[in-house]
Amino acid sequence: MKNLERYIEQTVLKPLTVDADIELLIAEARKYNFVGVCVPPFWVKKVKRELADTDTQVVTVVGFPLGYNMTETKVFETQQAIRNGADEIDVVWSLTSFKTGMNWPKIELAKLATFCHEEERLLKVIIETAYLDEKEIITACEICSDAGVDFVKTSTGFAPEGAKVEHISLMRSILPSNVGIKASGGIKTYEQAVALIHAGADRIGTSAGLQILEGLVKNS
Repeated sequence: MKNLERYIEQTVLKPLTVDADIELLIAEARKYNFVGVCVPPFWVKKVKRELADTDTQVVTVVGFPLGYNMTETKVFETQQAIRNGADEIDVVWSLTSFKTGMNWPKIELAKLATFCHEEERLLKVIIETAYLDEKEIITACEICSDAGVDFVKTSTGFAPEGAKVEHISLMRSILPSNVGIKASGGIKTYEQAVALIHAGADRIGTSAGLQILEGLVKNS
């Protein structure tokens, strides 16, 4: 598959992330021209500074990994991340209020989308598909679309399961063409990545970007 690296957001979000991990991520982004790198908020300023002369997007997380922070906290996190240089925000939505049946997820996401777009940044929403049935995935996609987000993302990587082909296909059938899909969680191989892209994923969030690209070489 051509230009696979332009689907990959190489990710370092493990709890024990240290400076050596970030330095390696920066070097890999420069060498392989990944579409993006996803890092903890603490490291955004450094990564943006180091990759400012590239077209690799600096992505960070908000409300991570459980999403039940107050909206005001998520707004502040988003503001600070953008101030530090983040190009894209991956926010964990309020799963607790969604499961309760409240309208709050749409209100919260609309606020964040408005702010991100005023700053000319992208907003991706992690709905955590591992905790949703098919009907809930459909509803979640509709909420995200109505709120004006740019991407819907499957997983944090901290839940029991990550991206599944059938979930990506379902999401693509519901979301309008102007809302992208980021598959993430447990994506380790070339075959997985390609299957998810063929199902409708526009981005692949993974800590195994090099391994996936090695699979591309073997299959070419």
